[in-house]
Amino acid sequence: MFDLSGKSALVTGATSGIGRAVVQTLCARGARVAGTGRRQANLAEIHDQLGDDFVPIHCDLLDKSALEPMLSSATELLGSISILVNAAGVTQDGLLLRMTEKAWDDVLAVNLTAAMILTRRAMQQMMRQRWGRIINITSVVAATGNPGQSNYVASKAGLTGLTKSVALEAASRGITVNAVAPGLIATEMTESLNDSQREQILQRIPLARAGLPHEVASAVLFLASEEAAYITGATLDINGGMTML
Repeated sequence: MFDLSGKSALVTGATSGIGRAVVQTLCARGARVAGTGRRQANLAEIHDQLGDDFVPIHCDLLDKSALEPMLSSATELLGSISILVNAAGVTQDGLLLRMTEKAWDDVLAVNLTAAMILTRRAMQQMMRQRWGRIINITSVVAATGNPGQSNYVASKAGLTGLTKSVALEAASRGITVNAVAPGLIATEMTESLNDSQREQILQRIPLARAGLPHEVASAVLFLASEEAAYITGATLDINGGMTML
């Protein structure tokens, strides 16, 4: 069950948090994985851990011109791409009245535009193969909103909408497109929360704890597998019950 032997995956944002857990999980289930990141040392560390099952690719997703060459390089190194996980995400928080247009543009460029460009190119391969899995990491705030994060929320809500539209376009070619929406997950991104902010969030979570990166990665593994072949256009919430309340 959940065997990915013979499959090749591209995972963005592979050097930390959820992206790194996704890489480790997919490799453990037999996939060969190319992972992108901006930190060369982190990429090298993951390669040392996983060996040749992991192909490190240095890339800054903010540089739009680098995206298609990066995907071409990943394809050449892997042979093909059958699974794409858009896990990269950045924040530049601030109240909208004080937010610069650059902070808005940069967050949408990495979180949404890069995912669109990579999805468009990867779909071309997947359509020829008549099999593919595209999984986008969104966020609980795409559904709830969050003050001080209008750029991040807009990017993640856009990613949810992109997921549904592409799912409709790709379904006839054996490609499924789904999203995973984490809540509070213990990663570098959430370490900046102070005790008061963390406590306020925990009070809204029935399971009364932060999630762990491998718990999100397990959902990605399921959606990437043959066992999830009849699921497309869906968003799987991984938030400890947060959106029930």
